[in-house]
Amino acid sequence: MNTWPLRLTPGCDLRAALAEAVRLQLPTGSAFVLSGIGSLEDARLRLAGAEAATCLAGPVELLTLAGTVSPQGLHLHASVADAQGRVLGGHLLPGNVVRTTAELLLAWSPEWALGCAPDAQTGFTELQIQDRR
Repeated sequence: MNTWPLRLTPGCDLRAALAEAVRLQLPTGSAFVLSGIGSLEDARLRLAGAEAATCLAGPVELLTLAGTVSPQGLHLHASVADAQGRVLGGHLLPGNVVRTTAELLLAWSPEWALGCAPDAQTGFTELQIQDRR
């Protein structure tokens, strides 16, 4: 397994910039996000079981970020804290703009390719793992 530290800069959309960096820099086009910290202008999350986005007015601290990136999409979970220290977590949606920095650690392996496809059992798009050995 290989690791790759990545810093995203102010003004970029966290999801879009992460997807583009993985697409351009990693040979499999996929990675696991092991950790992520930083700050966001505002937070856009989908909470457990919810259909709609929840927006937390910023600035907010990005406390954790973890998940998967594949050519077919991203599945990221995050926790964020507001100025009073209240913490909220859920699925990271598009529209999370980096405020000062987003510092990520990614892991990837040339032996494994990640993807996502509809899963009949769950009704959601789920992780698919391809062994390339």
